[in-house]
Amino acid sequence: MLSVPRFAPRGKTGDAQRAKKVILSLGCNTQNKMAQLTLEQRYKIEAWLEAGKSRGQIAQFISKDKSVVSREIKRNSDGRNGQYKADLAHRKAQNRHKLKPKKRRFNAEVEANVLYYLTMDYSPEQISGRAAKDSREMVSTERIYQYIWEDKRKGGKLHQYLRTKGKRYAKRGQAKGRRGQIPGRVGIEHRPEGVERKERFGDLEIDLVVGKGHKQALLTINDRATGMLFMDKVESKEAERIEEKTVELLRDWIPLIHTMTSDNGKEFARHQNIAEKLTIDFYFALPYHSWQRGANENLNGLVRQYFPKDMDFRTIDKAQIQQVVQTLNNRPRKRFGFLSPNEMLAQTLDQQLDVAFIT
Repeated sequence: MLSVPRFAPRGKTGDAQRAKKVILSLGCNTQNKMAQLTLEQRYKIEAWLEAGKSRGQIAQFISKDKSVVSREIKRNSDGRNGQYKADLAHRKAQNRHKLKPKKRRFNAEVEANVLYYLTMDYSPEQISGRAAKDSREMVSTERIYQYIWEDKRKGGKLHQYLRTKGKRYAKRGQAKGRRGQIPGRVGIEHRPEGVERKERFGDLEIDLVVGKGHKQALLTINDRATGMLFMDKVESKEAERIEEKTVELLRDWIPLIHTMTSDNGKEFARHQNIAEKLTIDFYFALPYHSWQRGANENLNGLVRQYFPKDMDFRTIDKAQIQQVVQTLNNRPRKRFGFLSPNEMLAQTLDQQLDVAFIT
C-alpha cells in the first residue's frame, strides 16, 4: 500500500489538501508507459514534487517511463519561476497539441492539385514541396505515391508521369571502351575548392545521354549552383562534334562561366579547345566516380524521363529538345527549397551583381 507523504506548507490555502487527495487516489495504472499524460496524472506529479520525490520515483508511482516525467516537467513548468503546476502544465500541453499539423484528407481539391502538378511532370516530392510554396492544399509525398499506385491498380495511367514510369532501374554504367588516357587531362583534385560550395553560377558539368543502338546522343550541360540545363543533339560521339556543340550552346554565356567538369569519356578529348574557346578551366572526375558529378547524373535521369534508352534519337527534333529544356528549367527541385533552376538563376545572378557592384 502506498503511503501518503508529508507536504510542505504552500502559499495558497487548500493546495496541500488537494495534493493529498490526489495522492490517495493513486492506484494501479496499466496505461502504456509512454502514452500522453492525463490531467489526473499531472496532479499526481505536482503532489509528488511537493513531497520532494525524485523523477524516477514519480515515474514509478504513476507507471510511466522516467523520460516521460522528465520531459513533462521540463516542457510544462512555469517559465517564470520554474515551478510545476498541474493546471498550467495541462493547458500548455493542450495548446502544443493544437499547434501540431493535422492529418490532411485527400479531398477533391487535393486531387485536382496533384493532377495539375503531375501534368507538369513534377515528382510526388516536388508536388508536395512546391504546393507548400504555392499555398495549395496538399498531402504528404507518400500519400501522393499511394494515390498513383491505386490509380495504376485500377488500370489508370498516372504512373506514366513518374520519372521511372513506376519501374525500378539500375544506374547507368560507364562502358570501359570510353576510358583511356586523354592528353592534357587535369584531374578534379586540381579544381578550385570554391566550386564544391556551389555558390556561383558558371561552374558546369557535362555528359552525354546516348540513344538506342548508340545512334546519336544528347549533350547535357548543367550548372552546379542553379541546376540550369543546356542541351542539344549531336550526330555522333566524336570529340570534334562534342567540341562544336559545347561551344555553340555556351557561346552567349562566356562572360559568366568559369569551369567545366566531365567524366573520362574519349568524346571529351578536345577539352583543351573547349576551354580555350570558352575561356574556362576544364577538369575530369576520377574514373568510375560518378558521384563527383552527382548533379549531372541526376539531371540525366530526368532527361531520360522524356528520351528513354530504347528511343531512336534520330526521331528527335530541336523543338522537342527545347521543350524539355524549358520544362526541366522550370521544374522545382528539393535541394533549392522547391524553387526552379530558372528562379535560382535569377536569384544567384542578382546576388553576384550586388557583390560586384559593392566591390
